[in-house]
Amino acid sequence: IPLSSGMILLTWQKIAPTALLYQISPSLNMEILILLAILSTMLGGWGGLNQTQMRKVLAYSSIAHMGWTVIIALINPNLTILSLMIYIMTTLTLFMTLNLSSTTKIKSISNLWNKSTPMTMIVFLTMLSLGGLPPLTGFMPKWLILQELIINNNPTMAIIMALSALLNLFFYMRIIYVSSLTMFPTSNNLKHHWFFSQTKTTNMIPTLTTISSMLLPL
Repeated sequence: IPLSSGMILLTWQKIAPTALLYQISPSLNMEILILLAILSTMLGGWGGLNQTQMRKVLAYSSIAHMGWTVIIALINPNLTILSLMIYIMTTLTLFMTLNLSSTTKIKSISNLWNKSTPMTMIVFLTMLSLGGLPPLTGFMPKWLILQELIINNNPTMAIIMALSALLNLFFYMRIIYVSSLTMFPTSNNLKHHWFFSQTKTTNMIPTLTTISSMLLPL
């Protein structure tokens, strides 16, 4: 599917079920939430390890993030909304950047160094934020959720969730390694530009990048 359609499926489509989850949160069963959260984070983490398509990577990452959103619905529903909002902001940033550069494969990201180095840095920074690397914004909901789980006498679940988050962070780090450190930096010395000039709007990308990556440090 096109990147714009994938962006809608991974962001807008989650608002309605999360709102329903928020409304019925007092009557939820914690054991079922824990089971769903573990299955989601493990499936999302393991499934995204061997993918080469960015859309598949983001789809599995979305499954893993829903596990974090679900597990805290009974203990602190406000954290459910916070986790969803930060996830939507970060995913919007990444999809808009990939759509702007017409990048759908991991291999294509390495070509962005010649085309637009700032765009490449935005992609890498946003992926690290999605993976929950401190001190980026994506670390904030995971940090607060783990803290709430420990306060409510669920340290085992907190450890399992923290370890499952390493799977997500690993395949994002793998993308960054493959697309940057395994390719020797080259420059385009031709007089004629190979790439066409960009006609798509970029107004929202700087703002979304600041919110999705630098909000927590600021």
